[in-house]
Amino acid sequence: MKDLLAKINAEIENFVTESNSLVEKGVKAAGARARKSTLELEKLLKEFRKVSIENQKK
Repeated sequence: MKDLLAKINAEIENFVTESNSLVEKGVKAAGARARKSTLELEKLLKEFRKVSIENQKK
């Protein structure tokens, strides 16, 4: 669970960095990287939900 949370936090930081580059500096490639990061976050958050529910049942 701790590893999963670390991955989620790292991906959130990556998203923030890339989205800031897009908005503040106008780097178009950063937009693509930010969108890719959101897809990865979606996977990680679904995994977190699955693990969280399993831990609650114990």
